[in-house]
Amino acid sequence: MSAGSTPGRFVLLDEMLPRLLSRELPGHRVTTVAAQGWKGILNGELLRLAETAGVEVFLTADRKMEHQQRLSGRSFGVVVIAAGGTKLEDLHMVADAVREAVTTVAPGEVLHISRGQ
Repeated sequence: MSAGSTPGRFVLLDEMLPRLLSRELPGHRVTTVAAQGWKGILNGELLRLAETAGVEVFLTADRKMEHQQRLSGRSFGVVVIAAGGTKLEDLHMVADAVREAVTTVAPGEVLHISRGQ
């Protein structure tokens, strides 16, 4: 790691995001909801499990989550991606913004990324 660089963060991909999105996040430790064995778990419990596991950034395409769950005050930041779809091709269009958000989002903060960014 070079001087001035940010150490990698522990990133959790929500189950609707493709696991191959992890390739867009070099230098970070990326896991998925499915890999953790949390597939199908309701959002409230999923967020509690993520905190317990030490997740630092939660990536999701669920734009309703922040209106249904308390995200502020969490021990991790949330990045909500609205890329026009959840296929890798769609997400590749916002990959630079996702990388930036993963690096900068603060605990308890919610950042939004949309295709127009």
